[in-house]
Amino acid sequence: MKILVRNLARETTQAELLALFQAHGRVQSCAVVMDSVTGGSKGFGFANMPVPYEAKAAIRALNNLEVRGSRIRVKKAQDVVVGAPGTEGELPAEQAPVEAPAADAAGRARTKKNGTPLGFKKPRTFKKKPD
Repeated sequence: MKILVRNLARETTQAELLALFQAHGRVQSCAVVMDSVTGGSKGFGFANMPVPYEAKAAIRALNNLEVRGSRIRVKKAQDVVVGAPGTEGELPAEQAPVEAPAADAAGRARTKKNGTPLGFKKPRTFKKKPD
């Protein structure tokens, strides 16, 4: 399970982060994200723990822990889809995949009250009973 660690002190090293997580189980990898221009820490990092229950225990134990004067925030990392809006790998508008909205029998797009599209209406699978 990939774990995100935010609000790290700029002086926190990869070895210190590794030691924090190793106290709670096996750690597959650990990294502090560094700024390519300054060479210093960006204040966040990742740890990868292969055993889910150990990872969850580490998240519970380390979240809101004070390390080097900073209260760190620890949570499960979200998977980022390349090309998803808001990511660095965002596709230009002309290359972005376009999905046709779902339509009902009358050809109108079906949407919820908040404007999000609905899927296609499923056909009935039962037969009417004779009178």
